[in-house]
Amino acid sequence: MTQTSESATWLTQAAYDQLRAELEYLSGPARTEITIKIAAAREEGDLRENGGYHAAKEEQGKQELRIRQLTQLLEKAKVGTAPASDGEVAPGTLVKIAFDGDESDTMEFLLASREYASSDFETYSPQSPLGTGVMGKKIGEDAEYELPNGKKALVKILDVKPFNG
Repeated sequence: MTQTSESATWLTQAAYDQLRAELEYLSGPARTEITIKIAAAREEGDLRENGGYHAAKEEQGKQELRIRQLTQLLEKAKVGTAPASDGEVAPGTLVKIAFDGDESDTMEFLLASREYASSDFETYSPQSPLGTGVMGKKIGEDAEYELPNGKKALVKILDVKPFNG
């Protein structure tokens, strides 16, 4: 679970441990492995036409980006239970919406980054069009967001509760 409160990101202990383990692996053994791959590819000769070298360097860049992301996330993380939901849509909440106000056409989803995705619920990022549209809304309020085709969609917030997954 994650919920942003000011600049803090709330994580369950399990989520924190999982992200910490990933960071330790990427910073240690994975860094060593990619360095060895790059060195082996470099020994093959001409670097301009060396696909293995370029692939390894690209992998290294992605890995370093992920290390920076995890470091920043974990520096701001607070482990425990996020403050109780006051019925307002925020990261780390399960949100039930009705499309065009039609309470027979509903969907429930988790508003969180993909790292916290649950197999039990669809997960939408707070930065997605739907996430941006519903963010900060309270139960009973309407929210509008932009569809991929450029049209606007209207949803009504039916329920908001903290995700305890």
